[in-house]
Amino acid sequence: MSDVARFDLYAFWRTSATYRVRVAFHHKGVQPNEIKVDLEAGEQRGAAWLQINPMGAIPALIDHAPDQPRTPITQSLAILEFIEETHPTPALLPPDAHGRARVRSLAAMLAADTHPLITPRVKKHLTDVGGFDEAAWRAWQIHWFTTGLQAFEQRLASEPETGTFCHGHTPTFADICLASIVVMTRIFKIDVPDIPNVQRIMAACEQLDAFARAAPGLQAGAPRS
Repeated sequence: MSDVARFDLYAFWRTSATYRVRVAFHHKGVQPNEIKVDLEAGEQRGAAWLQINPMGAIPALIDHAPDQPRTPITQSLAILEFIEETHPTPALLPPDAHGRARVRSLAAMLAADTHPLITPRVKKHLTDVGGFDEAAWRAWQIHWFTTGLQAFEQRLASEPETGTFCHGHTPTFADICLASIVVMTRIFKIDVPDIPNVQRIMAACEQLDAFARAAPGLQAGAPRS
């Protein structure tokens, strides 16, 4: 079975979590079959999607390899780990235990601590229940993007393992998660100050085909200017 036929990736063009999975697949030379879940139309809240992911979030991955249970794999970090285990080269984790722990820690700072605070379901709750208008929501976005990226910058600047990329001189989960947040700041037109290492590493990532091909604006369904 080819990898295209093997994997169904439920996706949407602009989401940070879907971007992470796309980069990892491109890095491994795998092109899954993408199935659009239209967040703007509210499909993530429909009964059909909630059967796949009761959290109403994307992405989700289904492996159609023989003898697999077809259980959807949700959560982008879990999907990254699955891709790494099923397609171990080229590696996205360092070979040593301390290095892998550092990369996973950096990745979680952004994918688990920062990104969940600026998702559409958080916006919906804050506007429906918390009384947020658009100005308050934008201030919320700016605060959490800035908090997350500046904390990440502090680690990059102070830890000796930082290299061309977040950990050494090849991309890892940490770079994928960093890029996934930076592309969101661009979509929302938010400038975070005082993050020179973040900007340097993002520029290095964008020189790589896996990251360039995953750019949100290039995906099916993205608005064309």
